Order: sequence, then C-alpha cells, then structure tokens
Amino acid sequence: MPVITAVCRVAALLPDSGSIGVTAIDKRPVSEAIPVKTLGVYGDVQASRKHHGGPDKAVYAYADEDAALFATMLDRDVAPGLFGENLRTTGLDITGSVIGEHWHVGETLVLEVTMPRTPCATFARRMREPGWVRRFQAEGRPGAYLRVVKQGTIAAGDEVVVASRPSHGITIGEAFAGLSPERASTLLGARDITLRDAMRQAALKAELRAVG
Repeated sequence: MPVITAVCRVAALLPDSGSIGVTAIDKRPVSEAIPVKTLGVYGDVQASRKHHGGPDKAVYAYADEDAALFATMLDRDVAPGLFGENLRTTGLDITGSVIGEHWHVGETLVLEVTMPRTPCATFARRMREPGWVRRFQAEGRPGAYLRVVKQGTIAAGDEVVVASRPSHGITIGEAFAGLSPERASTLLGARDITLRDAMRQAALKAELRAVG
C-alpha cells in the first residue's frame, strides 16, 4: 500500500538572488498531523505566486524512490523537502500517475493530479549543482502538483489509495517530456476529467505544433 512518508512545509523564507528577493523553497518535515486546505498544507507559503501555488498547484508530491535515484546520482542525501515538495511518498509511481487521477489520503483528504513540476532557476540555486535544470529535466522524474478536491488532515504514515484514474492514460512523465500533437489532442478531448488551466495551455501549445 502506498504511504505518505513525510509532510513538509516552509521552514523559513530565505534570501534569493531572483526577482522576488526571497524564496519559500526551504520545506522541512513536520511531526504532527496538519490540515490541507484549498491552497495547500496549512502554514505553507509561496514567495512567487506567479509561478507557484494556487488551487491547481496547491500541493507538490515527490516519490522516495525517485529521490533515492537522485541521491545516488548526486552522491548526497535528498532529504524530504529538499526539492521544495510538500509530500514524500513510498510505493506510489508518481511519474506514472495519470493527469486527473484522484488520491484518497488518510481518512478524509482527496487530491487530484494536475500537472508535472517545471524546474526553475530558484530550484537550481537551491541545489547548487552544475546544470541542474537540464539534469533534472533529463531524468524525467518531476513529481506532481496536486489540487485539493476534498480538504482534510495529513500526516506521515497515512495510506494513499488511487481512487480513480482517467481513461486517456497520459501520465505525469509523458506530459513532462512534452506531448506530441496527437497525445495533446487526446488529453484535450478527454471527457472524464476537468483539465486544469496550466496543463490545458501546455496541451494546446503542443497540439498547435501539428499545424505550425
């Protein structure tokens, strides 16, 4: 059974050389059960609201299995929260999760997989690894943004059940790698999901390549 292994939220706003001047990427595990509301884990914040946060990116989840691969590649610990994630999981193929699928977490929380994470310059500065954005992109293990369908509480140790999975079959990994025009059309035409705005815009852009 897939399980939440860590729940993380911002520990402190740190100085950053980007345009905002600070970053909220420094997420660290909490020990207690905490609420998850429409805009994410209680007490968490985003410094740049233009590219981060909001209902469609309320929670960011990353798999322990993918973090372990990066730890081996980088020869360093990839502790929960290092990538700016709110949730760490084990036993759940996040890269293989389908856009629009629903997760039931613990007793009450329901989350919807909305889109892959896009690595940014803030993430690169956080990691201090040469060519980090390119290397992260090449590995194809981005983690997933989640929308809160039903509010609830969450804690490390909560079980995760994939309660529904749309029939279009397009995964986080496929979307991260870049959709072909045909697959973009499939996603845009899916009738069993509500495609969220940023993912819809990316699919529309990919679809247009067929006539570009």
